[in-house]
Amino acid sequence: MRPWCSRSSCWRSAELSLPSAQAIQAQVSLALAEDLGTGDRTAALIPADARSRVRVVCREAAVVCGVAWFAEVFRQLDPGIVIDWHCQDGEMIAADRLVCELNGNTRALLSGERTALNYLQTLSGTATLAKRYADTVAGTGVRILDTRKTVPGLRLQQKYAVTCGGCHNHRIGLFDAVLIKENHIKAAGSVTEAVKAAQALAADIEIEVEVESLAELEEALAADARRILLDNFPVEQLRQAVKRVAGRARLEASGGVNLESIREIAETGVDDISVGALTKDVRAVDLSMRFFDP
Repeated sequence: MRPWCSRSSCWRSAELSLPSAQAIQAQVSLALAEDLGTGDRTAALIPADARSRVRVVCREAAVVCGVAWFAEVFRQLDPGIVIDWHCQDGEMIAADRLVCELNGNTRALLSGERTALNYLQTLSGTATLAKRYADTVAGTGVRILDTRKTVPGLRLQQKYAVTCGGCHNHRIGLFDAVLIKENHIKAAGSVTEAVKAAQALAADIEIEVEVESLAELEEALAADARRILLDNFPVEQLRQAVKRVAGRARLEASGGVNLESIREIAETGVDDISVGALTKDVRAVDLSMRFFDP
């Protein structure tokens, strides 16, 4: 058996920092093309040289996220628009807090309003929910992980938002880690065969295997699995699994986790808990963007 390492140091996480400027530019370009099409027919009612000032206010307590995407929307529409930010990504703000003020071409401000707010309210919603989960397990030592259950086209943005809320990233996609799930095991023939095949093919990246019973857990340990996902284990079975493993592998609990159940799961002694709801059950934060007189 290869030696295991401590809870705090062993998991080589794929934590996602703010995506590159080039990635953000490309993402925003697609979003604007989706909304503007051949042009904003309503904004064309406004004189081309008109200028306005705008305030964005958050109507509820929230963790801010999406500043770079919001700003990029207006940069692409009119680089002359000036944004004065009153908060930043990862900051917890109170209800009715001023988020930012904008000053610039009125047509561009109107045309970019919806796309910019869509980014800011959606990513702030993800970050805010992540903070609720992180706060719920505070002091247990457990890491809350996201999953691949993201809104199509928003994978990098949502995973970044998860980190702004104080939780952590699992694999970014299918390319940066091996996660052997039920269907892979059936196709391979057994837990043992699947783990051995992964170890032979992917020695340089993280390998994790999903098990659905204590018997499969024992089989995974015998196959020298170093990271094991306990799928839909009842709390008592999670405790038994932690006791049986005794530090020989890193354990992740998953399946049906919510804010009501997660603290009890964390207190079983598992190392990680993955929560699909972080990015799947998206509720946008309530933002208001209003024009005001200079």
